[in-house]
Amino acid sequence: MTNEDIISPGNARFGASSRGRFRDRRPHGPVIDQEGREIPESSLRDGIRRFQFDFAHSSANPFGELTREQRLARFETLAKLLDIAFLLPGTKIRYGVDGVIRLIPVVGDILATAFSLWLVREARALGAPWHVTARMLGNVAVDGVVGLVPLAGDAFDVLFRANMRNVRLLRRWLDKQPR
Repeated sequence: MTNEDIISPGNARFGASSRGRFRDRRPHGPVIDQEGREIPESSLRDGIRRFQFDFAHSSANPFGELTREQRLARFETLAKLLDIAFLLPGTKIRYGVDGVIRLIPVVGDILATAFSLWLVREARALGAPWHVTARMLGNVAVDGVVGLVPLAGDAFDVLFRANMRNVRLLRRWLDKQPR
């Protein structure tokens, strides 16, 4: 390739013949979704207004119909991610995303508390009775209120691990239930 081919905008590579090919944006051939089903032409005409996600029949729905074991596994995984996902280098101290989020003043504390409250809601969906969820809410409240104190609250959050305490409470209750 010569310098003339690179510098001149009207060369054959970028000429009018190639420009015309990219101006026509209509699809050529069938349009297929992620699961291999063909999308009908009628739904493509209206563009994005008519595009809909079909979460009910998709494996991409994290809130779909889950078994009890799947819910419990998700509950434990999220609690571990929030409280003990990482190891402080050179020590045996574990911390999670919750401790990192709480470093952002006020907004981080609200977000971390919201994640913890969502886990309590999941425990309720698993069938936890009111006395177990009340203790879980107490753990979240202590973690949230003390977490508002700058720096000392963040250190308390790393050591208190409210979500892991809630996992133990739920596990203890589930172990007492008849199968």
